[in-house]
Amino acid sequence: MATGCGIRATSVPVDAGAAPSRVGCVLPDDHESPQAGGARSLVRVYLVCGSRVSPVEREVRMPQGRSSAQRLPVARKLLEELKRQPRTTEGAAGFTTAVPDDLTVEPAADGDPDEALRLNRPPDELPSFALAQLVCTYADTAAADADDGVVLGGPAGSPSDDSDGDGDEKAAGKTKAPLKRYECGAALRTRPEAAETSGTEV
Repeated sequence: MATGCGIRATSVPVDAGAAPSRVGCVLPDDHESPQAGGARSLVRVYLVCGSRVSPVEREVRMPQGRSSAQRLPVARKLLEELKRQPRTTEGAAGFTTAVPDDLTVEPAADGDPDEALRLNRPPDELPSFALAQLVCTYADTAAADADDGVVLGGPAGSPSDDSDGDGDEKAAGKTKAPLKRYECGAALRTRPEAAETSGTEV
């Protein structure tokens, strides 16, 4: 009873709401900046937290520059980071990853645009959160095109029953999986399920 403080007692239950969560998808800002001239740099990696993908910063030994020659090495290094289990502080803040351990990335196939990257499975067969992680992590790096879009496709020699194709590919009953260009927009970051219908065929 708190009547002595001028607060009238009540028998009606008061709903104060749920207890505040300690998981806020925010990491403590305690990392050190990479040393000048060092081979390691801070990279932004997108992980799953709650119902969205959010960036975390990691210090990683990365290929330097943003030329087309760096596209595949950068893409492979970032994919390696995405497949890693979250670090202790990341896990404590609620971050996870949906990127499959067996996912790999290969260079563009013959006839593909230079900015294309090919995965060992079609992008639309990936978990939607994994595709959102991949696109947003690759954007604004050497793995993306000049406008920060990400061009992805499945294996270059995917079996197909279609009659399309030409030359040896048609004779072998194989065709290149289509390529799509993705952008890391607000919809993809906050509603990763949008990845299933996002992307523009190139």
